[in-house]
Amino acid sequence: MYLENFGIFVLFLGPLVFFHELGHFFFARLFGVRVEVFSIGFGPKLFKFKRGDTQYAVSLIPLGGYVKMFGDDPLNKDSIPQEERKYSFTFKNKWQRFWIVMGGPLANFVMAYVIFFTLLVSGERLPELKIGVIPDKSGFYEFGLRSGDIIKKVNGTDVFNPTDILLEGDDLIKTMTVGRRGKDLTVTLNVTGETFFGEFSKYPPTLRFPLVYNSKGESFLISLQNENINWSLSYDQLEQTWDSAEPLFLFPVTINESGKTREEIFEVQDKPSTKLNLGAYSKLDVALTENGFKTSDLGIKKVNKKSPADQVGLKEKDIIIGLNGERVFSFESLRNNLQKIKKETVEIKVWRDGNEKSFMLTPEVRNIEGSAVKLIGVYSAGIFQPLNYINTKPKGFGEAFLSSFGRTWDTISKTLEGFKKLITAEVSFKTIGGPLAIGKVASDSFHTSLSYFFQLMALISVNLGVINLFPIPVLDGGHILFILLEVINGGPVSRRKMEIAQQVGLSLLLLLMFGALFNDFTRFF
Repeated sequence: MYLENFGIFVLFLGPLVFFHELGHFFFARLFGVRVEVFSIGFGPKLFKFKRGDTQYAVSLIPLGGYVKMFGDDPLNKDSIPQEERKYSFTFKNKWQRFWIVMGGPLANFVMAYVIFFTLLVSGERLPELKIGVIPDKSGFYEFGLRSGDIIKKVNGTDVFNPTDILLEGDDLIKTMTVGRRGKDLTVTLNVTGETFFGEFSKYPPTLRFPLVYNSKGESFLISLQNENINWSLSYDQLEQTWDSAEPLFLFPVTINESGKTREEIFEVQDKPSTKLNLGAYSKLDVALTENGFKTSDLGIKKVNKKSPADQVGLKEKDIIIGLNGERVFSFESLRNNLQKIKKETVEIKVWRDGNEKSFMLTPEVRNIEGSAVKLIGVYSAGIFQPLNYINTKPKGFGEAFLSSFGRTWDTISKTLEGFKKLITAEVSFKTIGGPLAIGKVASDSFHTSLSYFFQLMALISVNLGVINLFPIPVLDGGHILFILLEVINGGPVSRRKMEIAQQVGLSLLLLLMFGALFNDFTRFF
């Protein structure tokens, strides 16, 4: 797994670094500067060869790259022989040096544009924009959104991926059209795209299959139809949208946990479905409990050895039904309610082979991300719905050509706005991620959809271009700043000032890198 994730990280970051350095290389050669080394990565060279004046290399540390140009140190320019100065970076005019430096960030912006253009003209395979489990008292719920809603339009415009939502809701998401149980509904939000995403990210689309167990551990899938099963309907969606006047039908199934598709996981038995009329109940969880059923996530899939649950005799396939005399309706509520209990010992009630059994145990307390968390040592047997994918219609060449400019510019603007809020402390520095965070999102996007993977690559490419334009010495933006100061002063910056600026710039860069790595380690370890 680690080797696979590392491979995805290199596959993701490698092209970004390559095209950034290629931008510098292209303009350097265009203006006659001799390039001595073109390296992808830092540190010891793993692979190298020389062609012409340039040594090409792949180095050990895949976190960047560099182009070493002849005569690129302005502090030692006087030592360059007169006949060699025409090949030196330092002795090129201001306009030429500007474009050589600007070539790297420009290449990153061009790369993002090409990715957007390619995705638009070829069409994309994307997971549905589905909202996960929304608590009843959340802001989303108050807006009229529900668990399992599929986002289809923002302000009347079709959206297919998170970038579309962010760009369409640049100033304000006034309305949102969602798909819910086969119908399209429009809700009024009046929130900024950033506010929406802050909430949206809290609810990943991990939705439970409508699977329940009876006291004997037998499995049933819930459907609203007597003839067949609503495969697209999740339990969480049904829970929030169910009308008590609607009868439910239970289909007996056998579960194959090694299956990949829903048909492989659930083998529907030949027995007829059972009809439940639950008109006396307003909440689905209560209605099912009163009729002798519990959701699948309350089943125990595994018990950790020597854990509190193992020590008192809890077993796999037990179905948890109560905690300290109170009924529980989901594994999430079990976990949350366990944290609220102040007593050292708790009572867990389960179904086992048609009988109720009670166990008294003392939860283990662990420190997780700075908080004391109570654990009993069991894993849920919940089965979650896979993501559904949609294929977007390819755009024509002309439409894609123009749309890609807009998408690239909007991405640059959003990135600049994000850094502005970071500098003004509107957002916390803790949101900054380093290589581990990038590797995690790259791996997640790769396993979700190649379209997501390349969209993320375009976004990081823009971020890389913007960061390199920061007016910090040692970055491309710092070099551009010195060139501008030359224009203003009518000559180069003094040696002493340049040395101080480079030291300050390197310190700032190291501080930023340390902060990003610190965030990574506190987030993942």
